[in-house]
Amino acid sequence: PSVRIPIADGAVGVTAFVGYMFFIIWQLARESQAGRFGTFVLFVVLGFGMIGFIAKGVIKWFIGGA
Repeated sequence: PSVRIPIADGAVGVTAFVGYMFFIIWQLARESQAGRFGTFVLFVVLGFGMIGFIAKGVIKWFIGGA
């Protein structure tokens, strides 16, 4: 019998990638001097893609696929 290790599925790599993407968005907002509202808009709009990617994985896990 084999034991599944969640790290082997790439969870650590995806988490690091998402964190790096948030850093890129924050840096973009800072360098463009977007202000608070502009930073919020950047995180919401550019973050939707990452949220959708994460939601897809959660939905697949919830349904029982993978």
